[in-house]
Amino acid sequence: MTTLISAVEQLRGTRVLVVGDVMLDRYWFGGVDRISPEAPVPVIGITDTEERPGGAANVATNVAALGAKCTLLSVIGDDEAGTHLTDLLSHSDIAASLHRDFASATTVKLRIISRNQQLLRADFEQTPGYEVLSRCMDDIRVKLRDTDVLIISDYGKGGLVHIADMIHRAREVDIPVMVDPKGKDFSRYRGATFITPNRREFEDAFGPCVDEAALFARAKSTIAELGVEKLLITQSDKGMTLFRQDGSSVHKSARAREVYDVSGAGDTVIAVMATAFGSGLPDESAMELANVAAGIVVGRLGTAAATKEEISGVLLADTVD
Repeated sequence: MTTLISAVEQLRGTRVLVVGDVMLDRYWFGGVDRISPEAPVPVIGITDTEERPGGAANVATNVAALGAKCTLLSVIGDDEAGTHLTDLLSHSDIAASLHRDFASATTVKLRIISRNQQLLRADFEQTPGYEVLSRCMDDIRVKLRDTDVLIISDYGKGGLVHIADMIHRAREVDIPVMVDPKGKDFSRYRGATFITPNRREFEDAFGPCVDEAALFARAKSTIAELGVEKLLITQSDKGMTLFRQDGSSVHKSARAREVYDVSGAGDTVIAVMATAFGSGLPDESAMELANVAAGIVVGRLGTAAATKEEISGVLLADTVD
């Protein structure tokens, strides 16, 4: 564990570029004490609100919490939500480059919560325009010059139409590319260094795996088909399994002691794995750190980040136990 604690410090200074779909996560809290006379639905009296960076912005928040040097590149709308997201990021250690699209809106996820239970989620989405996405590509070419690892955070909101070009340009200058995927078409991630789907996402794209043998076989064929070096499949309470191009694999059990909310856990995993990869840590150490970090954030409500101090604290506690 002492070695892992030292590994946490090694993450400092790693230059990470995060590109993808950003959003504003809104939380409305209140109590329910009656049913609406207009329809058989609960009436919630809002008593508190909170806003947090979501999507790729949450990935960037997790990277910065590790002490790494994080740059975020994405698109927002010319609207109130985009302004709020920009303000939130301005108070972090993230170099945010958010291009405003005057013809679209910032993605917002609104969660209404009562007594720590989510009652409703409302999504506000609009696909960015091609012109502003082209400007982002021009920006990427410059930012790759000062990057150790590229994270592509795909939330399926339309902000990654140039993803193949992103991967190609990064690999052309020997920058590793880590992708958190979305949807059933993984061919768009061809040539990436690392892909990190959860098991449901993987099976949605490649078909159900009835047992571990089927999962291993499907993972092996996927690596060959997409030309990626590594495939990390997270499996909730069953932990995570890393499959390599050479046919080897590593499994790590989950570290969560209490699961409260799994939203954003995938953001934490790819943030830690990518930062660790960029800093030169071995796969096994990166997975251990990612497991610890994910165990921290699932114990909290909503999207969250695990700081390097919290990760070191858990590891130190393990040495005492």
